[in-house]
Amino acid sequence: MTIQKIGVCGAGMMGSEIALVFALADRKVRLMDTDKAFVDKAMKKLEATLDSGIGRGFYTEADKPRALANIETSTDVSSFGDVDMVIEAVTEDQAVKAKVYKDLDAVLKPDAIIASNTSSISISVLASNFSEARQKNFLGLHFFSPVTRMKLVEVISGFDSDPEVVKAATQACEDVGKSPIQVKDVVGFAVNRILFAMWDEAIRLVEEGACTPEDIDTGCKLGLGHPVGPFELMDNITLDLTLKVSQILEDAYGDRMHTRPTIKQLHAAGRLGRRYGRGWYRYDDKGKRVG
Repeated sequence: MTIQKIGVCGAGMMGSEIALVFALADRKVRLMDTDKAFVDKAMKKLEATLDSGIGRGFYTEADKPRALANIETSTDVSSFGDVDMVIEAVTEDQAVKAKVYKDLDAVLKPDAIIASNTSSISISVLASNFSEARQKNFLGLHFFSPVTRMKLVEVISGFDSDPEVVKAATQACEDVGKSPIQVKDVVGFAVNRILFAMWDEAIRLVEEGACTPEDIDTGCKLGLGHPVGPFELMDNITLDLTLKVSQILEDAYGDRMHTRPTIKQLHAAGRLGRRYGRGWYRYDDKGKRVG
């Protein structure tokens, strides 16, 4: 089972960088979203990502035109008709994903692999949106942000995922330089269950007045070797996604994964993170932290 042509459904931060990773590895990629302005913005962001990577020595000057030439954009789901694998990277909302799957089911070739980049929702539950024949080709591929830098991918099999499909998708991730781990289909998978348990305690420390977010971020970086602190990471992925995943985990595990009150307050106040100018910290219009 050979995977050469990749479709990515959703041109947000995760979807666009997933597309870039495959394009850099000389896979043909079709990046699709329903809004052309959104797709165009994603491509400009990828150009900036490549420029930054060249400046930091991650890529060569030749990598930029080569990678961009490997990405074709679209606003029509029917453009996925010839892909070997499509990766769904839309918002973490089960109803939204179900609508996307209905559209994909109508256009994909019978043997196409379908992977969700969900960070928390059960793969078997998501697979139920497809016919029984399609469910064997469905699995989870949870990439981590920023996708261009983070090597980990969680590979999650649903109840009916074909082992050969899982093997092929795992190999595709390895071929583009990722390090996949196999995880059972449990809500939140492995890493987010660990991460959100840590975040719960970090936020609790702030709520108790024991530490500031900045001190906790410094402590996690210098004391635990984390590349970014928990509050920096929440701001980077947005408090919107943080709240959604936290509520999914709380629904599944109860008080073990309780949603902290401050997360709900920040979200209600519109303090959603770096790209919105304010989250746990303040940022200027270029996303640089200013307070």
